[in-house]
Amino acid sequence: MSAPFRVLFLCTGNSARSQIAQALLTHLGGDRFEAASAGTAPAPRVNPGALDALAEARIPWRGDPPRSVDGLEHEPWDLVVTVCDDARESCPVFPAGPILAHWGMADPAAVEEPSARRRAFADTLRVLRVRIGELVGLPVDELPRGELESRIRALERPT
Repeated sequence: MSAPFRVLFLCTGNSARSQIAQALLTHLGGDRFEAASAGTAPAPRVNPGALDALAEARIPWRGDPPRSVDGLEHEPWDLVVTVCDDARESCPVFPAGPILAHWGMADPAAVEEPSARRRAFADTLRVLRVRIGELVGLPVDELPRGELESRIRALERPT
């Protein structure tokens, strides 16, 4: 088996969308993938709505607190995915040249009404599960970089 395909999910606070994405890829990707997440301006804690959505879907969460992207840009990532527009705008330069993708989606934590917020977190998890399921289905070890990048970019469709 070759080394795992390393994926970094970036968001502003690393408290909701990126944490959900990391948990999903860790759960669905098995040994083929290594998932991490970070934020451009990390929140003090993971949003409880994200944890509730993961628990309801029976997706394990490792318990990683929000962390900064600072310093991670020098690690050898294969793919860096921004999951919010603000993180895309302030994404650092990754000298190792990973594939960059943007899976922008609305912030479920910004929804104020409690039942609508729960639905927003569930919708976020659903959309990310589809995209990550498609990513996991790609033969990342076999495709030439250009084709792999093209197929990953195809996952950027609007939510």
